[in-house]
Amino acid sequence: AKDYELRQYETAKWVSTVIRGESQKEAMRQGFWKLFHYIQGKNEKEMKIDMTVPVTCLVKSGCTDFKVSFFVPFEHQDSPPQPTDSDVFVEERKAAAIFVRSFGGFASPEKYTEEAEVLARTLRNRGQPFHEDFFYTAGYDSPFKLFNRHNEVWYFKK
Repeated sequence: AKDYELRQYETAKWVSTVIRGESQKEAMRQGFWKLFHYIQGKNEKEMKIDMTVPVTCLVKSGCTDFKVSFFVPFEHQDSPPQPTDSDVFVEERKAAAIFVRSFGGFASPEKYTEEAEVLARTLRNRGQPFHEDFFYTAGYDSPFKLFNRHNEVWYFKK
């Protein structure tokens, strides 16, 4: 469709952390740094791992826990080094069909929520069943990139 796409993602490993009881913006900041330390060598192999995109954040309705995640690069998918920070973990996300809405600019938590609401409304209007109780934000750019930024919101298809 012109205002969203349906993607099929394969099973993949992500390195994640859950930040509790903070604002989404603060959770993203804290989560990013915990995960950044992991890829900089704070793992059992003391291995540096390339930064990947997107950086995702799981947002659940009425919940102040936010799960921030980095995609594990393809060369480490089979056996990612285990984190040494007890707040960081490797998880496997199962294959899924995901509805995606893309947008530009600098994305604030408010902008992500607004875009998720637009996507949810569009999916409901088109009779597309999806899990409405959570969505993911996905950021693709460094904070230093000023132009042609790419952000997404994801809802999982039922």
